Amino acid sequence: MAQDETIFIGASRKPDDSYQKAEQLLLKYGNRHGLVTGATGTGKTVTLQILAEGFSQAGVPVFCADIKGDLSGVSMMGQPKDFLLSRAEAIKLDPYDFAEFPVIFWDLFGEQGHPIRATVSEMGPLLLSRLMNLTDAQEGIMNIAFRIADEEGLLLLDMKDLQSLLSNIASRADEISGRYGNITKPSVGAIQRSLLVLEQQGGNHFFGEPALRIPDIMRTTRDGRGAINILAADKLMMNPRLYATFLLWLLSELFEVLPEVGDVDRPKLVFFFDEAHLLFDEAPKALVDRVEQVVRLIRSKGVGVFFVTQNPLDIPETVLAQLGNRVQHALRAYTPREQKAVRTAADTFRPNPDFDCATAITQLGTGEALVSMLENKGIPAMVQRTLIRPPAGRLGAISPEERKTIMSLSPVAGQYDQTVDRESAFEILQKRAQDTQQAQAQPERPTQSGGGGWTLPDFGNGGGSQQPTTQRRQAPAPRQSTRQTTAEAAIKSVVRSMGSTLGRELVRGILGSLRRRR
Repeated sequence: MAQDETIFIGASRKPDDSYQKAEQLLLKYGNRHGLVTGATGTGKTVTLQILAEGFSQAGVPVFCADIKGDLSGVSMMGQPKDFLLSRAEAIKLDPYDFAEFPVIFWDLFGEQGHPIRATVSEMGPLLLSRLMNLTDAQEGIMNIAFRIADEEGLLLLDMKDLQSLLSNIASRADEISGRYGNITKPSVGAIQRSLLVLEQQGGNHFFGEPALRIPDIMRTTRDGRGAINILAADKLMMNPRLYATFLLWLLSELFEVLPEVGDVDRPKLVFFFDEAHLLFDEAPKALVDRVEQVVRLIRSKGVGVFFVTQNPLDIPETVLAQLGNRVQHALRAYTPREQKAVRTAADTFRPNPDFDCATAITQLGTGEALVSMLENKGIPAMVQRTLIRPPAGRLGAISPEERKTIMSLSPVAGQYDQTVDRESAFEILQKRAQDTQQAQAQPERPTQSGGGGWTLPDFGNGGGSQQPTTQRRQAPAPRQSTRQTTAEAAIKSVVRSMGSTLGRELVRGILGSLRRRR
């Protein structure tokens, strides 16, 4: 059983194959991080469950991902099955009590748990670039976009905010390039296409408000137990890049938000990263460096991180060196890479003269593991072949009805269900564009001052029949027919005839007077 200062992991074997020595995790070293590895079907999920139960019982909140749905059973009281009772008897677990634990279900898609969101600004350009697999040049443009958003007071909350901002900087590329470097429309277009792919994969469900509040995953119950936060990840695993980026974002948020606490009697929060290899697959060096930095420094914030994966080679050596508490389930050694993984796992343990570690790893049964936890003064204990204790909660997944009941009684029920869409970059840039269009659409008024501009002719005073050129450039009047009626043609003919006769008489009179003067 978990005592006040320890979590009971299981019982280790003696040379005569009997189980006697209790293997325990000291709570004061729970923030020194850990590693749970093993092939599929060797018992990693049960180990994760008993660790989560132990931390919860000690008053430590837990956050973990549920890849197959099996972990949800921790929310229900366990059932006395024969194989569980026989395991408890073998390791001398007396009494073996069943219990249910306080669970809060989360889901990025809002289907099997409360919606969990983050804003684009909180995610930041580095993680977004990793999420969309951008090139270095495209990542540079993403950094410029965030800089412009900061300078101009544009909130980046959801995906449409980022799309609007990218369109805006593409239209202002010449202006911005002079300050921050070259911005090409093809590169912006490539980022926008990546955003479209991300949106189709469910990214629009994740980005937005209300964003997750860190205190909501660090709750404790009135009786002092820590909440077990379970992220439904079965659908999320269809987009492993989004899964890995989200969990890394959450780690980064914890690192930035939580205060320094130094060494503590027990962790403030324990974070289980299942399928951890997804975080490091094809990850650029800058991202791996970021993970190493967070893992190394977040200990002082009172947060413990446990990586759960199949193969210890999945974790970079710089990160692997930070993991003090280790549980190694069985590994297969059929291929050269698997054989190398077995040797790597064996070399990371403090040797036990009673058995060969590399050989034992390939011979472990289901529910059995090599365990080495940190002892007093943070020294790794000698590796022990250990039979993992049975869980107190239910083994296996719960029903959809049971999940809905738990969600309805959750302390965060109703807080994240409805999306909030307040004024942000999308609305501000849209209003700017509308104002610009209205300003361009207003016609210019004609100038009526004496400052050299043309004035309208005064037809009432016989000002002539010709208009200045500038008047003809104004907006044309509605077009009229050029056809003449018979009466109009006759009148015009008479006027032209009278005009011609009068003109000839005037000419004759003028010439006659000139002759007489001579």
